[in-house]
Amino acid sequence: MAEASGGKVQDHYASAGIAARVLAALRAAQGEAAAVTPDSLAPLDHFHGRGLKATQEMAALLAPRPGERILDIGGGIGGPARWVAARFGCHVTCLDLTPEFCRAAEELNAATGLSDDVRVVEGSATELPFADCGFDRAYSENVGMNIADKPRFYAEALRVLRPGGVFYTAYYGAGPRGEPDYPLPWAAGAATSFLTAPEDTREQVVAAGFELVVFRDRTEEVLPDLRENRRRLETQGLPPLGLQTLMGERIRELQINVARSAEEGRLTFIEALARRPA
Repeated sequence: MAEASGGKVQDHYASAGIAARVLAALRAAQGEAAAVTPDSLAPLDHFHGRGLKATQEMAALLAPRPGERILDIGGGIGGPARWVAARFGCHVTCLDLTPEFCRAAEELNAATGLSDDVRVVEGSATELPFADCGFDRAYSENVGMNIADKPRFYAEALRVLRPGGVFYTAYYGAGPRGEPDYPLPWAAGAATSFLTAPEDTREQVVAAGFELVVFRDRTEEVLPDLRENRRRLETQGLPPLGLQTLMGERIRELQINVARSAEEGRLTFIEALARRPA
């Protein structure tokens, strides 16, 4: 999830020993002989509020094919990249700005036996360290909130796709009723949270040169999941396997703030599938 706009963003996410904590949490919950697979790790390594469900929705639209080269922009500790590689038989490059996330992704790739299928690269979404036209498809989940220069973000995604390649992105945007409640999973405050309204996002994606295949404000669709997660967090606390392994106990407050802000019209949830013209 962590992406571009400098050290303050990285500091929000960085911590040591992430992979060791993830594997220890899995074994504490499921036993020392627990299988370490993309599915068993999913509650721990899909770093967006709706977890594996959101990744499955992304993959349904992106439609990866066996043997394709896929780019995950802002891939965090690599959960979606591993899941996509294993499920669809493609090669995924997982790029993230946060060094600690990259090291954790590499260690978890090795633990799942996917080091040959998922490559980890440290770098910025607004200066992708890849050649033109190098990927068949690309995606970016819950990264845009940390990117100030979104036109550059979309232009870079377009550049590295082959003609006819598609790009999926989904993230929280600005709502019509003012600023959200901070802190949030992606930012302690407004200084590192760059939220755009859905109509501005649409214009930016098209201005970068993409053809829109799908563009929608999905706020009303995702609200039931956010409300249910908030209810569980407020009444039952954090689950045995959850993102606290990555972000600490503060994740409870952060996710509650997301749900409350979306319910009150101070966050939207934007989803787009765009194609580089052939």
